[in-house]
Amino acid sequence: MPEGDTVLQTARRLDTALAGHVLTRSDFRVPRFATADLSGRTVLDVTARGKHLLTRFEGGLTLHSHLRMDGAWRVYRPGERWRGGPAHQIRVVLATAEHTAVGYRLPVLELLRTQDEERVVGHLGPDLLGPGWDPDTALRNLLAEPSRPLGEALLDQRNLAGIGNVYKCELCFLARVTPWLPVGDLPLPLAARLVDTAEQLLQANRDRPNRTTTGPAAALARGGTRERLFVYGRTHRPCLRCRTPIRSADQDGRPTYWCPRCQSGPTG
Repeated sequence: MPEGDTVLQTARRLDTALAGHVLTRSDFRVPRFATADLSGRTVLDVTARGKHLLTRFEGGLTLHSHLRMDGAWRVYRPGERWRGGPAHQIRVVLATAEHTAVGYRLPVLELLRTQDEERVVGHLGPDLLGPGWDPDTALRNLLAEPSRPLGEALLDQRNLAGIGNVYKCELCFLARVTPWLPVGDLPLPLAARLVDTAEQLLQANRDRPNRTTTGPAAALARGGTRERLFVYGRTHRPCLRCRTPIRSADQDGRPTYWCPRCQSGPTG
């Protein structure tokens, strides 16, 4: 599932493939930009802001995209078969002489002036993987609505940018609290540690192809494989700490996982 670490890795791949090269083809397969043509423009850079991607072109244009739940960018060499999905899922194609970048299932895709980027990313809180990461501001943002469930507050990109549903569940497990706990009930030292842990987890995974939150010491062998996550996606399987079966429930439209023994049960 695309989260801040995944988006950063995607930005790096796109930047390596496209930056400094002239587009030989652009093909937008969304009605709003069906007639847009970026051919002949040089790609300046591709950068990540939280879970948003910004691809900048000479002439002051930026392509803003967001992966949401299952969007993806794939990079191919000339003649290589495109394997990211069926053709009807392609939303945009950007090609240079050396590489072709194909965006699949992108729910957000818009072309705007570079000077207007803040219109689409200016609302974001401190970026967990960005150069301007500010834990104090992130903590204040997170605690600004005391009655709000912790899981919802963690997912709100206006508080801190880069956390998705996987990290939400894992962070709550590591803090030993339920995602339904009102953030105002978090002791301040625990809330501060939670913010620090979020930054540490995303930093640790920024270069990993397979995300893990358990760490080498806590990872357990299961038939020759290693458990990479404590609770996410592990409904009915034993907790890696206490062996209690992991439970799942909906929170604000997303499946949420927790251990009823290591964490207190949902309160809402």
